[in-house]
Amino acid sequence: MADSLKIRRKRFITPVNLPVLSFAGLILIGTILLMLPVAANGPRLGFVDSLFTATSATCVTGLVVVDTGSRLSLFGQWVVLALIQCGGLGIMTLSTVLIMVVTGRFSFMQRSVVQDSFTHGPDTGLPSLVSHVVLFTLVLEAAGAFILFFRFSEIYHPGRALYYAVFHAISAFCNAGFCLYEQSLMAFSGDPLVSLTVAFLIICGGIGFLVLVELKRLVLSGARTRHTRRLSVHSKLVLSLTFVLLACGTAGFLFSEWNRSMLDLAVESKFLAAFFQSVTARTAGFNTLDFGKMANVTLLFTILLMFVGAASGSTAGGIKINTLGVLFALSRSRLRGDEGTSIFRRSLSPQTVGRAISVFVLAVVLIYAATMALTVSELGTTLHQESRGLFLELLFEVVSAFGTVGLSVGITPLLSSVGKIIIVLVMFAGRLGPLSIAVALTGKEPRSRFHYPEENVMIG
Repeated sequence: MADSLKIRRKRFITPVNLPVLSFAGLILIGTILLMLPVAANGPRLGFVDSLFTATSATCVTGLVVVDTGSRLSLFGQWVVLALIQCGGLGIMTLSTVLIMVVTGRFSFMQRSVVQDSFTHGPDTGLPSLVSHVVLFTLVLEAAGAFILFFRFSEIYHPGRALYYAVFHAISAFCNAGFCLYEQSLMAFSGDPLVSLTVAFLIICGGIGFLVLVELKRLVLSGARTRHTRRLSVHSKLVLSLTFVLLACGTAGFLFSEWNRSMLDLAVESKFLAAFFQSVTARTAGFNTLDFGKMANVTLLFTILLMFVGAASGSTAGGIKINTLGVLFALSRSRLRGDEGTSIFRRSLSPQTVGRAISVFVLAVVLIYAATMALTVSELGTTLHQESRGLFLELLFEVVSAFGTVGLSVGITPLLSSVGKIIIVLVMFAGRLGPLSIAVALTGKEPRSRFHYPEENVMIG
């Protein structure tokens, strides 16, 4: 009997469905804790609002139906902060303990589950990987909190200033977007210390641990051989596309909002606000400008940035810039008539290209289906003439949830219970990735998932 139960547990908890089970379990625990009377100021949160908040924190999204700073008590804020840290970084590392307890061993396939969350190949040893994750997390979050403390200490007493600094540093590095201010960071739109510190943490969390590890090795390599200092194709693609998207995003916000939401800002503050929105729109959800007052073209532009997201192996959502880079490379090669696909003069395997196409298609299908469902739940049979502008707001909400961004035009608290559940499902799928959800549902893992040639780029 005991042997039969052990076999069933082994079949239930596998490398294929472990990420889904881990996130679902963490969300369930967070929901129960947030429903406790001690977690709220005033009446306790209902099930749907607790589930929404727990999912948003675990999936490091940042969409909120209740104000974190005023509606949640200190205990409730600690729960959210713990969910952000575990959901953003530690859930896969913590899952290794679960595997060992349930299965009694730690195989190569199970080891690959953890590595695949942060790296593009099995060449990085698990102890080294975990130590780097912990090191970068503690160092960068501590450094960010230290800098933010100086600004907040000018506003609050030291204890509260430290708490605000730590909370926002963790939320920024995990790309969560949760904020203790009702209007996010709009009060600091012209503050370079807060804006640039938060933006730096967001970028570090968004490029992924593999890139951070390679950058560290590049800096510390000194006078070593050229081969030692060489970045992988994955890191080159992530860094180059991150720079391009940040530049294009900054220019786009400057062009579309110069005389709108930025009208009352000084010139230097306009550039700072545009850069900050460009950083946060692809992954984090903080904002120093009011998206509810932006032009339609700006919202459409932001939807594109949110859909792309940040890098694979990071704390961000979206289709990932890796997928975008592979699709661009595929389009270029087909227009030239080339049979193969290459990036930085390195050929990509058919498995990598196929995976990028799958991620893109599944993402489009998911967003389309969720937007249609949300339209039905929120608008019903309302005529288009009677609901002008609401479709764009609903689409913005869905893409923000899928990209685990957390930006909103202000309709999140106004959603019906069914609409909130729809967004919860989209956040869950967006955090794990549409391909991971599909794999978990079918129970079949692509053969190429744990075999990454040197020239491959991490997808999903």
